[in-house]
Amino acid sequence: MFFIKTTESDSEYNHLEKMSVSELLQNINREDKTVAHSVENALPQIEKLTKKVVEKLKAGGRLFYIGAGTSGRLGIVDASECPPTFGVPQNLVVGLIAGGDKAIRKAVEFAEDSENQGWEDLKAENISEKDIVIGIAASGTTPYVIGALKKCNESNIATGCITCNEASPLALTAQFPVIVIVGPEFVTGSSRMKAGTAQKLVLNMISTAAMVQLGRVKGNKMVDMQLSNNKLVDRGVRMIMTELNITEKEAQALLEKHKSVRNAINNFQNG
Repeated sequence: MFFIKTTESDSEYNHLEKMSVSELLQNINREDKTVAHSVENALPQIEKLTKKVVEKLKAGGRLFYIGAGTSGRLGIVDASECPPTFGVPQNLVVGLIAGGDKAIRKAVEFAEDSENQGWEDLKAENISEKDIVIGIAASGTTPYVIGALKKCNESNIATGCITCNEASPLALTAQFPVIVIVGPEFVTGSSRMKAGTAQKLVLNMISTAAMVQLGRVKGNKMVDMQLSNNKLVDRGVRMIMTELNITEKEAQALLEKHKSVRNAINNFQNG
């Protein structure tokens, strides 16, 4: 089916090389301001996908992100931040990228063009009907992602997507599509810009809302965060001080004893 890739449409700006640094920054910022509104328009779709993610995770399944290039890297970033932020197991949210881990830092030529490799990568992770897979592709045409979702559909595995083109092959393949129309990029076709920003916003929303629904936030605090550096230890101490109305020294002792903010608060409150 023919469709128009708005992400590939000509920029509304021209002669960029003649602009001053100030003009470039102002114009990029002007375009960036539109992204949140585009995401807002997709909230009903994001809600449906997020509810499905929560359903799967609560039932013991996992969340997979799969993409190529910038889209794949964004999925990996979101997945990698869930364990330290919310204290969940490393394999609860998994990010896969065309070309494997080496593609995180350096582009792997033609890796995204294989229709079969995405499914092979998912099978290597023992994908099952308990899980859900979200394909990420600004263009909505990436064979690596589309092929993976098609196989998932055939295998009764729930699928969603985040894309920036209406009626794209990816959007038509996913059971729970999220389509954020951001329009032409400032630099024509550079979907790492507005499209990438939109994808990052949607990923933040899905994972954060899911973790809150799983009980990984208390009030508005990351009480299950991993205490992996001094900054986070200090943050944990302040959380305990505020929640229990105790001194810094008392909070430090509790945190050192119980090794997590949640456990420290619960054990103190339960006497």
